[in-house]
Formats: sequence, structure tokens, C-alpha cells
Amino acid sequence: MGETQRFSPMKDRIKDLALSLAPRLIEIRRHLHSHPELSGQEQQTAVYVAGVLSSCGLHVKEAIGKVGVIGELSGGDDPRLLAIRTDMDALPIQERTGLEFASRQPGIMHACGHDVHTTVGLGTAMVLSQLGVSLPGKVRFLFQPAEEIAQGAQWMVQDGAMNDVNAILSVHVFPSIPAGKIGIRYGALTAAADDLELTIIGESGHGARPHEAIDAIWIASQVITALQQAISRTQNPLRPVVLTIGKISGGRAPNVIADQVTMMGTVRSLHPETNDALPTWIENIVSSVCQTYGAKYEMNYRRGTPSVQNDAKLTNLLESAAREVWGSESIQIIPEPSLGAEDFSCYLQYAPGSMFRLGVGFADKKNYPLHHPQFEVDESAIVTGVVTMACAAYQYWHQ
Repeated sequence: MGETQRFSPMKDRIKDLALSLAPRLIEIRRHLHSHPELSGQEQQTAVYVAGVLSSCGLHVKEAIGKVGVIGELSGGDDPRLLAIRTDMDALPIQERTGLEFASRQPGIMHACGHDVHTTVGLGTAMVLSQLGVSLPGKVRFLFQPAEEIAQGAQWMVQDGAMNDVNAILSVHVFPSIPAGKIGIRYGALTAAADDLELTIIGESGHGARPHEAIDAIWIASQVITALQQAISRTQNPLRPVVLTIGKISGGRAPNVIADQVTMMGTVRSLHPETNDALPTWIENIVSSVCQTYGAKYEMNYRRGTPSVQNDAKLTNLLESAAREVWGSESIQIIPEPSLGAEDFSCYLQYAPGSMFRLGVGFADKKNYPLHHPQFEVDESAIVTGVVTMACAAYQYWHQ
């Protein structure tokens, strides 16, 4: 008997369990949506998550990664340990959806779908916990804080969340994909995102006599222009780099030439080799411009989250599970990566993994993007996510 034939009865059981849990899953999601918490402050969310996991019989550990939660589900004798990671934090955004279950916290909103992610993680735990000895191995559920500030994954890892893990799966909602569909991406899914801080140091002078000063504002503008132009001519266009200066501060008065300007921004790239070379490449350009005009500089380049590189075998596992349970028409192969960042990549330094995109778009109304105050999700997608994740988890030990 082939793997697909063996899987079919379990697929149907998983699907039936998830459908029976659908009202409870929507209730969970709406509770989480109404009570959002910012990065690193997810105390009540963590308590709620731990309570649901405990009620399913999982072994629960709290205060992992500061306010994260781990739930472990034992299965059969296969020694391989599979982790499933979802994130819990919200954003500092005032919600404008008008939903009955809209955020009760002024200025805080689940505008990136982490309430859905947490619900999918809990739903997967609820379903798999009912399989009993039919589950071949152990699953470790990671409910992570502080993804939005790209710190929570490292906190979890430092507290041992990836100890003995052989593979890890995750999910992120995507409003441009219709509900009922699963987005699959092989290879690079998201970009590495680093932080850049540059200070240009000149000499102040009278605004009427610029030749007697070293104008830090003008030199800063030359640095920005040189960096943006150099990307198009010195970086491989097939390996994109996006450098954004998002904040500039400097100057003392309208008629005084500025002696110092500080710029802050982000640097994003997809390929590890490109990312490795960026600090030196940037500094060489900054140094050359400053030397030309007699200025000095200080540069602080801080490594952020690496690129999410989806493992081919585990991505195929997710695609196969979704195709088997929902049909080929449910699969949407994502042709291009995102230049957004995702700290799921931190876990991939310790075990192979893959993240799929969960379609949450409505068919009959406008779909607002992530991080928008009117962002909403089609809640039917929750069952789609739970069944896909649970089926992929079950199939993991049968690869």
C-alpha cells in the first residue's frame, strides 16, 4: 500500500476533527484578537495559550523566551522531534475594522494575523492530541513572543526551545491569497534585514560662507545618493539589495551649516553571500564620499534576522499534505520571495524548516494589507491552516 493510500483515512480523521472544532477555533481567535498585546508583553496571551494546551493534555512550559510558551505532545516511538512555531504579538496600531470583536486595547491591534497564527497552532495541538498513539512521534509547539521586533525567536532559542529538534514548520497569513488556498514557496521566502546607523561628521559654519565649513547635511545627501546608485551598478541585479534610509536628524539652525547628521535605515537582501558582504560594501562607499569632501563618519551596522530559506523536503511535505487534503486547486506556488523579514529564520540555524502562506483573503470585499488598521481575515482560513499543519505533521514521520 502506498503512502498516499495509508494517509487517506488519517487525512479524513484530521479534517473531521478540525471541522468539529471550528466554532471553538473561531472563539479562540476572536478572544485573542480582542485582547492584543505588544511584543514582549504577551503575558495574558501566554496564560490563555497555556490553559488551552493543558486542557488538551500537553506538557506545558511557561516563561520560555521571557513570555513564550512550549507545549509538548508525546506520540509513538519515532525519535525524531518535530517543532511547530507560531507567534503571538500584536502591533502598535489603532484598529479601524469596526468588528464586534475588535481590539479592546487602544492603539494596539492584531494587524499582522498573529492571532490567527496562534489559533492555528492551538488548533493543530488540539487535533493531534486526539490522535493518541496514532501519532508516530513527539511534537513541540512553540508559541513565540516578540516577532514584530525580531527578538522573540532568539529568546526562545536561548531558553532551549530548539534542543533536540529535527525539523520545524510554521505559517504566516497572506491577504493577497484567497481563503481556502495555501501558498507554497521553495527556497528563499523572506529577506535578511539588518539595521544601519550612519553619522556624518563635518564642521559647522555660517550659512552665507559654505566654503569655510564642511556641510554634513549635503554630504549625507551625497552618501545616500551614492549608495542607491551603487546598488544598481555594483550589486548583482539577480540578487536584490534594498537599502532604505528611514530617519535623518541633524542641524542646529536655518542659517548654520550642520556639523553632524545621523541617518538610520534598514538593509535587506535575499542571498547569504550578498548579506555577508554588505557591511564592507557600504563602508567603502561612505568612506570614499566622506574623504572626497573632508568629512568623517561613524558607522554601526547591526545584523538582524537572516533570510528564511525553506527546506526543499519540508516544503514538499507541506505542499503534498495540502494537495492531498484540499486538492491541487488549493495550492498557489509563490514565484517570488518577500523582502519583508521574519525571525522564523533564527530557528533555521538549528534545524531545517519551512513556512507556508495561509490565504486569508475575502472573495467579495477589499483585502487590506498586513499592518493596516483595517486588516481583516476570512476566518474560514483557520480550519484550512489547522488541517494543513496537522496533516503535514502526521506525514512528517512517514517521509
